[in-house]
Amino acid sequence: MKRMITFIGAILVFLGFSLATQPAQNANNKLTQHKVIKVGILQLVSHPALNQIHQGIISGLKDEGFKEGKNIKVEFQNAQGDQSNLKTMAQQLANRDDILFSIATPAAQSLVNAANKSTPVMMAGISNPVGGGLVQSEKHPGANVTGSSGDSPLDKQLKLIRDVMPQAKKIGVVYTSSDSGGQSNAKKFEKLVKKAGLQPKMYTIANTNDMQQISQQMASDVDVIYAPQDNGVASSMKTLVNNANQAGKAVFPAADTMVADGGTASYAIDQHDLGRSAGHMAAKVIHGKKPANYPVEYVVKGKYVINQKQVDKLNVQIPEKIMQQAHRNGRVIK
Repeated sequence: MKRMITFIGAILVFLGFSLATQPAQNANNKLTQHKVIKVGILQLVSHPALNQIHQGIISGLKDEGFKEGKNIKVEFQNAQGDQSNLKTMAQQLANRDDILFSIATPAAQSLVNAANKSTPVMMAGISNPVGGGLVQSEKHPGANVTGSSGDSPLDKQLKLIRDVMPQAKKIGVVYTSSDSGGQSNAKKFEKLVKKAGLQPKMYTIANTNDMQQISQQMASDVDVIYAPQDNGVASSMKTLVNNANQAGKAVFPAADTMVADGGTASYAIDQHDLGRSAGHMAAKVIHGKKPANYPVEYVVKGKYVINQKQVDKLNVQIPEKIMQQAHRNGRVIK
């Protein structure tokens, strides 16, 4: 009789433990239980840098075995720079999809608000996630948000400018006032320029419409121009370059795609790698890893990217060592 009571007691303890842990197991495996996982991607605007991040997300998911038409269904929304579109699109994606990707800080902020700490939100290449109010810290993001980040290697970008333009004293820096990542990069670069004994001249645009006037003024006032990792600047890169060319001034941008859009040269991280990193991280979240304790992953490896056409047009001399590295490990755009 005593053995029977002990046996029944053991069964009750086992059942109690199973019931207590079942909700956590269900929550942890929520996404992997779906035959087809619905993936929502929200992008602020179309320009090459953000488009590369988007393509990287798809590549990263594919690396991990998640393919469109097989086990994931991708819903992509592009706000085309319209803030009201961002809010509406973010809410639609949060209502319909199982995991969300944000490309650019405003897109991330909109998705975080719409997801309301429930649906996982993966940041893709957000340069200043803490400053943008997206995570509590990079090591412990908290809530439902994590992802990839790629702050520009500013010290190496300034060194490139000094190596290529040793006579330049006044460095113009333009950024978008409403872009927290761009503003953060610009302010950090300003400090580096001052520390190097050079003179930074700061210019702001409220939106891409301002670039025409601001870039004309800047090009006439400075020796060389730095374009930080900033969505508004990247979107109006052709305008910036056109006015800089007319004044005979070189533009050194933060992103490789901005060099392709007319910048002279850069030491830049790969935008595609930023997206791919977020895709890899998302796969682990799909399999049950909690975003709250999943540290933000940084892409830090850079490469030299040279625009040969701009170099020739402005008669800029790229040091042979840098040109060799661009040919060997980076990119020379003909």
